[in-house]
Order: sequence, then structure tokens, then C-alpha cells
Amino acid sequence: MPKKVKQGTVISSKMDKTIVVKVADYEPHPKYKKIIESNKNYKAHDENNVCTEGDVVRIIESRPISGDKRWTLLEVVEKAR
Repeated sequence: MPKKVKQGTVISSKMDKTIVVKVADYEPHPKYKKIIESNKNYKAHDENNVCTEGDVVRIIESRPISGDKRWTLLEVVEKAR
């Protein structure tokens, strides 16, 4: 089974070697069909502390690294201004 890849925005990089990424998911409402945005935060492993707040990044599923870290930084798509 292939590993999942998600893209989102870094909302926190205060922890050492850890970033918090906000991933938005868009789905239509079951009855009214309006597109609804749902957000979820993922903690991801950033080995070299390259990310800052506002960066757009891709994260990939990995083995459990700590108590609630299950994702690893794959690439930085766009740096924050």
C-alpha cells in the first residue's frame, strides 16, 4: 500500500525538529452539496529545522516517531515571504 502524501501550511515551528501542518480538505455537504472546508493539524518530523511559519509543504506518512508524530517532511513547495 503506498504511503499517503498531504500538502498544507506550516502553522507552528517552535518545537525542535517538529512542525505542525494545517491540511485543508474540501468535500461537498451530503444533502446540500455546498463545498465545505475541514481543517486538520498534523505534527511532522523536520530533521534539519528548515521550515518556518507560513511555508507550504508536503508531508508523507511514516512510522511513529514520537507520541503523536506520524508524518515526515517530504519537501518545501513554497517558502513564506
